[in-house]
Amino acid sequence: MSEEKYRKAARTIVKAGSFPFPISNTMIELLKLLINENQLNFIMAFRKKPSQTMEQLKLSSKMSEDEITAHIEKLAKIGFIFNQPNSNDIMVYRLMPLVMVGAFEYTFMKKIEFSKENEKIAQLFDELFDELADFIQDNYDMILPLFQRMLPFDRTVPFLGNNIEGEEIQININKEIEFPEEKVITTQNVEEIIKKFDEIALGHCFCRHHQDLLDNQCKQTELRENCFTFGKSAKYVVEQGFGRTISKDEALTILKASERDGLVHKAWHPHSDISKEETSICNCCKCCCGIFDWWRKGTTAMINSTNFLSYIDKSKCVGCGTCMEKCPVEAIQGDNNNKAERNSELCIGCGVCAHFCPENAISMLEGLRTVFVSPPRLRK
Repeated sequence: MSEEKYRKAARTIVKAGSFPFPISNTMIELLKLLINENQLNFIMAFRKKPSQTMEQLKLSSKMSEDEITAHIEKLAKIGFIFNQPNSNDIMVYRLMPLVMVGAFEYTFMKKIEFSKENEKIAQLFDELFDELADFIQDNYDMILPLFQRMLPFDRTVPFLGNNIEGEEIQININKEIEFPEEKVITTQNVEEIIKKFDEIALGHCFCRHHQDLLDNQCKQTELRENCFTFGKSAKYVVEQGFGRTISKDEALTILKASERDGLVHKAWHPHSDISKEETSICNCCKCCCGIFDWWRKGTTAMINSTNFLSYIDKSKCVGCGTCMEKCPVEAIQGDNNNKAERNSELCIGCGVCAHFCPENAISMLEGLRTVFVSPPRLRK
């Protein structure tokens, strides 16, 4: 009976997210480590509606307010329930999915011990992601249109200061892009994003933390505690013990350290709506970032909003290969003369190449665009 209950709860959790995880033995084993059996009925109260008020939960769960509150407190502590007021200041309880953003991120955002249980949880998540990749590849033609209808997962916030030689990175208007009449104004300077929030929480990079538990050390940075959340998301992170409150000055110091290691700034917005204020910023490395990794493995499309596109002046390029090495999405390759050549379909406009170019041969073209790259088809 409990096995079937876990499967029903698993279907409810999967439905709360965007990815079609198969309900496998791996998922059930993982959920048994994370969720108690007595919490399953409450989770299934969200099967028709993932976000509910207390009054709605009383009806859907057939539980008392005290019982509901007890379940919420426990499930929020493990990243399965988000309990913060909505824009109308009404307390809403939302069932979180496994990923983007949910149990995976919050499990590995907090400081965790390198115990056998945590290593097992990390391994099961890894197996679950492999199963998702298999499912996507096996059903590629059916699922690709779903990706094509999705909004961008995240938004790139570029390096726009001086490059490593102390020279200013040039910014020009991308004349090939038509600007809409009603332009959405987003903050393009990562420091300005930090400065506009009074509530900032700092957590560990969940992607690198996860890889650490799998004994896959990051090849790009030693930084771990450099994941930012803002506003009510920051309040949730601190209340549930996933991170700590920090000052704007500390946040800016960590950002500078992230830039020195060539990490990509990615902003997240509510419901992927870039007209709304940011909820968080990730500082992503090339080797551990889940979105980069999933795309390479054929698990998901790369869907990114960006305001910039790199431009390489080949008359200045000496073919040193720095930009090719630093680019997180392999958007730059060498041409027949071994000079850097950018693929505009892949470029997410992060500015890492321009920042590290020793010849100042790379500038940034400004213009809002969406990068969509289908997952590689790895099977016939």
